[in-house]
Amino acid sequence: MLGYIHTADRGVPNAVLAEVAAMLTAQGLCVTGLIQVRAPGEGAHPCDMDLKCLPDGPAFPIAQQLGRGSRGCRMDVAALETGVAYVEAQIAAGADVFILNKFGAQEAQGRGFRAAIGRALERGIPTLTVVNPLNLDAFRDFSDGLGEMVPAETEAILAWVAGARGAG
Repeated sequence: MLGYIHTADRGVPNAVLAEVAAMLTAQGLCVTGLIQVRAPGEGAHPCDMDLKCLPDGPAFPIAQQLGRGSRGCRMDVAALETGVAYVEAQIAAGADVFILNKFGAQEAQGRGFRAAIGRALERGIPTLTVVNPLNLDAFRDFSDGLGEMVPAETEAILAWVAGARGAG
């Protein structure tokens, strides 16, 4: 019950995940996780974005403001961990679906939402994330072949969720 969208496209999965989360919530399901709600603006660093905790939690910036000349990782790990704590509480309370905007570098290194993904799977909660080519090998190692690739299309994702919930 681990689905993933494999793409190098930053924009399309975000819009589709937001739409799917809204549709599942409208169906009465308890959807937890994170989606990107603010993309980097023109001229901004690609990491300058906001994430929103599902279903109705806070939105927060995920990048530290280090200045124009900064190099290296801008990830605000404290902000990420706030999101992790929120999601883990939702999983413990009995979420129906877990949607994560990205299995990224933190998860590839064994941090970030990796433990939350494991907890969701242990509880039989269908879990969907997006994996870019850079982190695909780490995701495959983590998922041990259990991940099912899902097209980045609303109807395909809804069908996958329905099937995963029926299998649980």
